[in-house]
Amino acid sequence: MPFASKPRTFNATINETVLGVGDKAVTLGGQNILPLYFFDASVKNPPVVGIEITDVEFESAGFPELTAFYAGAATPAERAKKAAAVEGVKFICLRFEGADPAGLDRSPEECAAIAKEVAEAIDLPLVISGCKNVEKDAEIFAACAEATSGKNVLFLSAREENYKTVGASTALAYGQKVGAESAVDINLAKQLNVVMTQLGIAPGSIVMNVGSAAAGYGFEYVASTLDRVKAAALEQNDNMLQMPIMTPVSAETWGVKESIMPEQDMPEWGSQEERAVAMETVTASACLASGSDAVILRHPKSVKTIAAMIAALL
Repeated sequence: MPFASKPRTFNATINETVLGVGDKAVTLGGQNILPLYFFDASVKNPPVVGIEITDVEFESAGFPELTAFYAGAATPAERAKKAAAVEGVKFICLRFEGADPAGLDRSPEECAAIAKEVAEAIDLPLVISGCKNVEKDAEIFAACAEATSGKNVLFLSAREENYKTVGASTALAYGQKVGAESAVDINLAKQLNVVMTQLGIAPGSIVMNVGSAAAGYGFEYVASTLDRVKAAALEQNDNMLQMPIMTPVSAETWGVKESIMPEQDMPEWGSQEERAVAMETVTASACLASGSDAVILRHPKSVKTIAAMIAALL
């Protein structure tokens, strides 16, 4: 018997969240089909890929292609311009690694000045990520939200410990978008969305970050959480889980041994850079297949590969 396709669509829909302004603005969400099920129905807003830069220069050891790509770009704004030109990139993520109190301890005022320069240097949407210190991130986001007012920036992320401060100083005060970060648990993700909307933040201003892991490092928990979130959002019409999802893949994949082990120490593993790119692309593709609406990557080659994969599936 010939195969008879039975398209599966849902009455429920993932919320639409717009990032950025102008012709290059990006809309996340809007789907009423399962992740990457483009054969069931035309997708309104396909998943998108962003590229990460930091406020400090990238450690170049073992990554000659990445070093060469950013050669001559001495400031975050200059690196952002180069990153924005990468084929397939739809937004820039500026991560404030230098704000870590255990590191450079860059002040919120310094971060705000950098964020403003980056926002003005590019025409793509901007996502701002902190240093993972709860108190410091709240200070950084408040300063950067004011400095980038009118740019429709997404701030990654508000967490259970600081969502009131972050939500009030970004979404409520300046109309920016805010990420809701939880630790790979559907109940925690939903609860954070509930309390953020109770704070007064519109559901359309929230993007979820349900957590991530590199492929092979407990990723099955990430995949199952993404699957359950999308199933609840579409099949059960749970409006507190219908926010689009953005996954910062680079933050996890560039720290595992496959990415950081020098070739001279493990020659049988091959090129360190190729390993890092492979880890990043494999993890990103798995995140998209499980339910992410956007992924953040670091290497231009990874961005091109994942963007090409999405385009080939449309």
